[in-house]
Amino acid sequence: MTTKTTAEAWLAGRLPADWFTGPVEVTRDRDELVIIGTIAEPELDADPEDTTAREIAARGRITSFREDTRERRIEIARELEHLSGRKVSWGVRVGETEAMFTHLAAPVMTRLRQPERRVLDTLVEAGVAKSRSDALAWCVRLVGENSDTWLAELRTAMEHVDEVRRKGPGA
Repeated sequence: MTTKTTAEAWLAGRLPADWFTGPVEVTRDRDELVIIGTIAEPELDADPEDTTAREIAARGRITSFREDTRERRIEIARELEHLSGRKVSWGVRVGETEAMFTHLAAPVMTRLRQPERRVLDTLVEAGVAKSRSDALAWCVRLVGENSDTWLAELRTAMEHVDEVRRKGPGA
């Protein structure tokens, strides 16, 4: 699977029509495909402003969906992993509530000089993180949360470069 829409197209044909309320979102990197589908919100007799009741009902719907679809999701994931060469992770969204069922935690090796290690050690010593590894993951999440617009622009630019490469000589 090479193009950005191939996994989405394959999933549109392979996923049971009654699982999700629309097309799934597929997020990818070189290691993993993350599939997130939206499932129907449960109907409640509670006050529409009661966010606690909506959250509890959504969690119940997510748990039910996870249990009811487990075997089929595993089967579909294995097929997609074979086709894409990447691990497949699943998640669902019900209203504002989102839950991941599985996800890959890939080790990343890096070399840091003393000033960078001191930052990580400070986070560990302050109890923000359990280890240097946790501290580095915390820093990456923080940058990701605070640089969404810039990272989105960078990803779009990289997609354009990939498109130009595909059209080039020898493609």
